[in-house]
Amino acid sequence: MSLIDDANEVLRAKGYTERDLAAFPTPMGADRAILKGGKLLSPFSDDAETVLRLVRDVVPAAADVKGMLRPAQLRAQL
Repeated sequence: MSLIDDANEVLRAKGYTERDLAAFPTPMGADRAILKGGKLLSPFSDDAETVLRLVRDVVPAAADVKGMLRPAQLRAQL
């Protein structure tokens, strides 16, 4: 299983659907990932390990989100 798969598994466990928030590979390299979806103001791109850490440690449960998640605020909490 890849780091992107792991991130998506964590997101599903937190109550997100792929449409709301999911991690995807990028054409910039196998170790890069992008986090995007309807709950995120704009996409968040970084190495796949950082995206997994962000999803696991910073992104709140879907039920706790009021409004939109902001990438800069999420990054500041890493």
